[in-house]
Amino acid sequence: MTPEERAQKSAAAMWAGDEASKWAGMEISRVGEGEAVLELTVEAHHCNGHAICHGGVIFMLADSAFAFACNSRNQSTVAQHNMISFIAPGKPGDRLTATAREISLTGRSGIYDIQVTNQDGRQIAEMRGFSRAIKGSLFPEE
Repeated sequence: MTPEERAQKSAAAMWAGDEASKWAGMEISRVGEGEAVLELTVEAHHCNGHAICHGGVIFMLADSAFAFACNSRNQSTVAQHNMISFIAPGKPGDRLTATAREISLTGRSGIYDIQVTNQDGRQIAEMRGFSRAIKGSLFPEE
């Protein structure tokens, strides 16, 4: 199995059980080894009292992209630590894209950078995720 095929199978296995990302309205645009792109259109129910996208929704989108990137090798992996900086507001109707890419993978620990942009390419947020591999896999390999 190629790394690309493994990443696709890993994403399909995770997506099948990921009710939270589906509930929020996310879609997977692309996955590859150590990378993932997820998208979300900001709806009224994503907005806070300032009529902008709730920071928790933006974090959730970035965190989901991070999860698909760090699980792309069929090794069960969880977040150990994440930090996010909000740069500009997401507005109702915006199409937000979270692009996660692996920076480092050493042993069981990984570092990922996740950029969240809108449909105009404007940067909305930047997150750094630290992952930790745990026991298990997403699907059986022969």
